[in-house]
Amino acid sequence: MLELLSRRWHLVVLRGVVAVVFGVIAIAWPEITVLALAMLWGVYTLLDGITSIAMGMGAGTDRGYLIFLGVLGIAAGIVALLWPQITVIVLLVVIAAWAIFAGVGQLAAAIRLRKVIRNEWFLALSGAIALVLGILLIVQPTEGAIALVIAIATFAVVWGVVLIVLGLRLRKLRGRVT
Repeated sequence: MLELLSRRWHLVVLRGVVAVVFGVIAIAWPEITVLALAMLWGVYTLLDGITSIAMGMGAGTDRGYLIFLGVLGIAAGIVALLWPQITVIVLLVVIAAWAIFAGVGQLAAAIRLRKVIRNEWFLALSGAIALVLGILLIVQPTEGAIALVIAIATFAVVWGVVLIVLGLRLRKLRGRVT
């Protein structure tokens, strides 16, 4: 998996940049409606899913997780784009499920890679952030659209920065891993 990630480090950075842009846009417009949030989140998740699948298309034994996460992201993005009128509760459940699955997968990957790479805590932190967001959204689903926007935007910015740092570290490993 490390070899695959180091070869496709630019896609990890791209995922991070897309997350940061999504978060900044959502913070800049805190009065955004649930409809706009659903569409914005749908576009973000669709792009994130596509980049996850692209990362998983390389040779390697650990690509199933990336492809699964990509398919899940694409499916969630399509649902949000086709039915933007969904209620905030349904959107919360979709976002929470996606965040929990992504978080658990990234934590598992960090544990598997801990003896292979240094600073695997960046990947673990990314997973922990996603997992915490998912759990918080399940526990407090009625906080309101503005609170949802701020929580998701903050998560997206932090997660994006973590992914950018991870991608740049992976770039340094390119060529040294076989």
